[in-house]
Amino acid sequence: MPPQSLKKRNSTMKLMTLLTAASIAPVAVQSLASRPLRVAVFGGTGYVGSAVCERLIKRGHEVTAVSRRGKNPKPDSEELSKVNWVQGDATNIKTVEEVLKDSDAAVHAIGLLFDVDSGLGNLNKIVSGSGSVPGDSSTYDAITRSTAFNVINTIEKKQSSLSNLLTKKNGDGRFPFCFVSAAEAGWPEVTFGETVDKLAPGWLNKYLIAKRAVESRLRESNEGKGTIRSSIYRPSLIWDWTKFDVLPVIPVFNVAAAVGVPFVDKTVRVETLADAIVAGIEGDDVEGVQRVGEMEKISQRVR
Repeated sequence: MPPQSLKKRNSTMKLMTLLTAASIAPVAVQSLASRPLRVAVFGGTGYVGSAVCERLIKRGHEVTAVSRRGKNPKPDSEELSKVNWVQGDATNIKTVEEVLKDSDAAVHAIGLLFDVDSGLGNLNKIVSGSGSVPGDSSTYDAITRSTAFNVINTIEKKQSSLSNLLTKKNGDGRFPFCFVSAAEAGWPEVTFGETVDKLAPGWLNKYLIAKRAVESRLRESNEGKGTIRSSIYRPSLIWDWTKFDVLPVIPVFNVAAAVGVPFVDKTVRVETLADAIVAGIEGDDVEGVQRVGEMEKISQRVR
């Protein structure tokens, strides 16, 4: 065979080999876990928020934490020392817009069990992981609904901007947003749940109204705009071994859940919840309501 024909044949065979390899190679699925993200954590100094910040840093992400105090709650923590701590009020839309301007994802972990109108505000010193006490304007509506709505509105605005449409970085183009709700927010969806809901004290009803308002707003956003990939976490009692105030009641919750009481969910460790939130930020397939079973499952991805 002439040298030129042999050379042409070899080139043809190389091309065929490359095309064959390309046709059988697995298609890579883009995951946000494969690269560092800039994550804004609202309520970053709180019990859940600080645990989320810690785990995000361990995963190599860049974290900005926003809170009224704006100070590292654990100065000795190597991970939390790498967080950008910002003092700010998330009820102020300008503060939220500034923080989210360069963010790739967000977490809303702002909340309090007893607001200023409950008459039980001082109990937050005991039951709150951060020991915070509500201020004069710290109602459930302001702290939960208003701050979360500000974050959602800002993300929608950011996602709809022309520059962002041209330079989308996230896997499916939607902005990852994790909202910490409550297991009790799902009472109307379970047997006897509506009855229990009606028997709940006034302060708990107001607490749940605010949580459900945010969940409803996220569903509306998903159906109408589709620019946010939202994960809604519904933990029951959150704990770790340092929470001596709740340790005695953990078996009560867990036994009730185990025997099938429909309106009681098993307790969840703060580490599990935080890991599940990180998995929700990183995983393109994580969205919608996450109850304790889902949290335990997806938390394993980042351990």
